Amino acid sequence: MADVAGLEKVLTTDSSLNSNILFVITGDPRTSPRPAEAVRIAAGIEASRRAVVRLYFRGAAVLALSEYPYDLVDDENYARYLPIIGESGRPIYVESGSPYLAEIGETAFAHQEITDQELAALAAENNYVARF
Repeated sequence: MADVAGLEKVLTTDSSLNSNILFVITGDPRTSPRPAEAVRIAAGIEASRRAVVRLYFRGAAVLALSEYPYDLVDDENYARYLPIIGESGRPIYVESGSPYLAEIGETAFAHQEITDQELAALAAENNYVARF
């Protein structure tokens, strides 16, 4: 799993514009700024068109997709940057059967539930995996 500095280095030195990056976001957005930071970084990469970005939310991180993210740490990052990811046309992946799905309400972003096996296959399809 790449850290932020390692990810930046990869993106500035990898001459291939066909890179795929999977962001696995597991932090609790109610108490940690890390999920919001992951969304911000992913949106920047997506906007630069330097790589194809995919997001996967697991556990409490699913709450980042909430219809009303105002009680989350750095809530403005979700409102500002998730639409950039959503515009890609690719689904945002979430943990299948997550109990937090019932809490998020209607989302403006297409999301797809995937199992752990599907996550493993998705990770294998990507050049890089970053965990937040």
